[in-house]
This record gives sequence, C-alpha cells and structure tokens, in this order.
Amino acid sequence: MSHHLFETEKPRMLLIGASKGIGLALAEALLLQGWEVTATLRASSQPALHQLVARYPNALTIEQLDINDADQLSALKQRLQGQNFDALFVNAGTANHNQEETIAEVSTEAFMQVMITNALSPLRVIENLQSLIKSDGLIGVMSSGQGSVSNNVKGGKEVYRGSKAALNQYMRCYAARQAVTHPHRALLLLAPGWIRTDLGGEEGTFSLEETIPDIVNVIETKQGRAGLEYLDRFGKPVPW
Repeated sequence: MSHHLFETEKPRMLLIGASKGIGLALAEALLLQGWEVTATLRASSQPALHQLVARYPNALTIEQLDINDADQLSALKQRLQGQNFDALFVNAGTANHNQEETIAEVSTEAFMQVMITNALSPLRVIENLQSLIKSDGLIGVMSSGQGSVSNNVKGGKEVYRGSKAALNQYMRCYAARQAVTHPHRALLLLAPGWIRTDLGGEEGTFSLEETIPDIVNVIETKQGRAGLEYLDRFGKPVPW
C-alpha cells in the first residue's frame, strides 16, 4: 500500500462509525499502516474499539457520535475544532430488518430510518466536518454496488438499494459544489462488495480479512487524486 504521499508525518483519519464490522476492521488496518485515527462509535458501551486503544494509545482516539443526532454532531465538531485531518471517511450505515420487503411493503418508519441513516446523515456529517479536512485531503463514504442504477438488473433489497443510490446522487451534488470551493479535494464513494458482517449477513461472498486490505489501498491510492469517483474495492469504477 502507498505511503509516498505522507513522507514527513503520519496521515490522520477521521473515521465515522467504527464500533464493529467493516469500520472496526478498517480502523485497525489503518493503524497498522501508520495512520493516526480518530474513530467514532455510537454507544460508549461498545467495547471492541476501546480494546484497540490499549494497543495503539498514541495513535487512536475515540469519540462518541450517533450520526442521526444533530446535537451530537455539533458537539463533535466543537471538540475537534483546531484539528486538521488528511481524510474523513463515513462508514456508518444500516438496512431494514427484512431486506426482501418491496418498497410497497416496507413501513414508513423503517423506510425513513434507512434513508436518514444511509443518505441524509452521511452528507450532514460531511457538511459539518469538512472544515477539519485539508483542502487537498480526501472525503469518502461507504456506498455499495447495490447503489448502482445501471447494474440493477435483478432487483431485490429495494429499500437498501434506494438509500445507497440516493447517497451516490447526493455525493455528486456535493462534488459539483466542491469543484468550485475545493478543486483539489479527493471525493470517494466506495463499494466494498458483499462482506460477511452483521449488516451483510453470513451469506456474504467475502470475509473482512480479504477485503479490508483492498479497501485501505483504495483510500490511500485515491488520496491526492481530485474529484469524485465511485469505486469498488479493487479501485475499479462502478457504473452509476
């Protein structure tokens, strides 16, 4: 994995949503790669990330954030004022309990929860925390291949698909504005593949162990490459 962009100091990552699954594994992999990581979890009672602090006491800082809570987001921004990060990556996300429900069957409450968590809140996090990221840094979000409209030929998982497609669209809107205000910033929508996690389920095609190194590599390779890209874990473009 590439380190040539960070020859003089350790790169710093602000990682949103690292209590378990992909986020937790990503935090550990970044630390192993020499990053300093400020990682958020939703509830302080979740122990796995705290266990990492004992191993990386000088490189890992934990903050609490529920991305759907505007007050918590505002408080986090205040706590981090004056800090400067090379990258912000938003990993937090969710799915409706029964992913086989059609859009006609899902309850309004379940629909709203998925759309708020997967599409609205990630962009609110980015808008609120973007001032902490270097002007030539990276802002990324965990998307999904299921957010691709072009690749949707089988249907299924309609609510989740729709939320990730909305996320992708909102990031394109954000990128259009950033092209004027921060033309050197790298923007990333990352589709990691179907991974065996609590969210992905046991039927997932890939394990965390085989996917996380690729994900870190995509983030590091994208750093310094301006503009928005929608990439899979191998760094290949995903059709919109």
